[in-house]
Amino acid sequence: MKFESDAFISYAHLDNIALSEQHKAWISNLRRALEIRVGQLRGRQCHIWWDPKLQGNDIFNDTLIAQLHCVASLVPVISPRYVQSESGRKELIEFCKAAKEQGGMSVQDKARIFKVMKTPVPLELHPPELQPLLGYEFFKFDPNTGRFRELDVIFGPEAERDFWLKLDDLAHDMCGLLELLEKPEPQSEGVSSAVYLADTTSDLREEREAIKRDLQQHGYSVLPARSLPLACDELLVAMREDLARCRMSIHMIGRTYSLIPERCVASLQEIQNELAIERAKNGAFTRLVWIPPGLQLDDERQQKVIEHLRMDQRVEKGADLLETTLEDLRTVIATRLERHRKPAERPATAPLPLSSSPNVYLMYDSRDTAVVTPWVDFLFRDFEVIQPIFTGEEAEIREYHEENLRSCDGALIFYGAANEFWLRRKLAELQKSAGYGRAKTRPIAAICLAAPRTPEKARFRTHTAIVIPQWDGFSPEPLQPFVSALKAKSEDRDGTRSAG
Repeated sequence: MKFESDAFISYAHLDNIALSEQHKAWISNLRRALEIRVGQLRGRQCHIWWDPKLQGNDIFNDTLIAQLHCVASLVPVISPRYVQSESGRKELIEFCKAAKEQGGMSVQDKARIFKVMKTPVPLELHPPELQPLLGYEFFKFDPNTGRFRELDVIFGPEAERDFWLKLDDLAHDMCGLLELLEKPEPQSEGVSSAVYLADTTSDLREEREAIKRDLQQHGYSVLPARSLPLACDELLVAMREDLARCRMSIHMIGRTYSLIPERCVASLQEIQNELAIERAKNGAFTRLVWIPPGLQLDDERQQKVIEHLRMDQRVEKGADLLETTLEDLRTVIATRLERHRKPAERPATAPLPLSSSPNVYLMYDSRDTAVVTPWVDFLFRDFEVIQPIFTGEEAEIREYHEENLRSCDGALIFYGAANEFWLRRKLAELQKSAGYGRAKTRPIAAICLAAPRTPEKARFRTHTAIVIPQWDGFSPEPLQPFVSALKAKSEDRDGTRSAG
């Protein structure tokens, strides 16, 4: 499609009056900056149309109607005055009418309306056509005053910086739409290029925006791209539709308990996680749950949510719980998406190891490094013993860990100084080792219960691994069931190879 202008800014005149004589009016600044930034990103001049003389009593004439049929996108600037504006309402109606005649209000996953929220206005007061859109919040909550501050240079350098970050997000999204309007991408029948970035609480809003920005700049559509319905039944339908189109979901869990939708019994974060687990049963899907390290929790409900996530034994292929830095989360996301984009060509059967001895992955916490030597020495008599590493880049350490899970014949988890959350996570990672590309059968697993002895450890039971109490230090006899099972598995494997 060819349009005379890239965008039209619809606004209320009252919002374009400068707060001080030393600063530019807000709408004027937005238009100028957006026009320049979109032009820089596209490498050619951008034209954003507006009516700088617009007054509340201006006549909505035929010329204006004609212009609205010739713009690629609409940028309504939401404010208390705008939602009361008759001219703004007419501009929105005429643009929507023209868009429907031109093929629709969106192109693939990209809407042709970019809702800019200058000032907080309750969603139910937004024009009906704009309520489903997520929009761009050009304001921020100030916890010191309990008020929302617009992103304006007049409120200081931090507000000015946040204005430019948000404007850059808007400019990138507008560029994506304009490129699709000029040259639509063919619909792929292969793996979806959409990622479900779960809604999160306000304490992680900036981190979520950073991840969204990363994904979009690498060509991925981010869902949900609309406001979620408030009623439970409608919410579930909308989430399932979005998840069905995605290859990955990312769940960022903060310190605040999220809202409970109408007629639902669980919080929004819990619902999204459960539906992602449901989606994973259909395959070709990765679920990442991220908890910032050192999270301080005051809400008992959120504490239970996080404990449940850590202890959850339902482990689908490709799922992972991460408690690491935001930068490391970004690395893991990029790695997983790259695997989807270029699936690794792995052999149908595991290659023969350099050593004829089976590999045992001895997993332990860094605090137990000094006490595991007797177990290492004992296992080394019959097996190749692989030990964890604790220094280096987080992404490299994780890749090394996943490679060990892919290749080991047996795994012994040394449960000493760490807590039960750590143990449950290691068990979960063993169970989903196929998700890391494991070609062998599941490894023989055992857990060594070591000092310090606690009531929780003494009560620990599981059907997924051999449990070996070693409260008084190393003793070889209790380890024999694990050793025998590993030797038997190795003999079966060697016998199969010989027969082949």
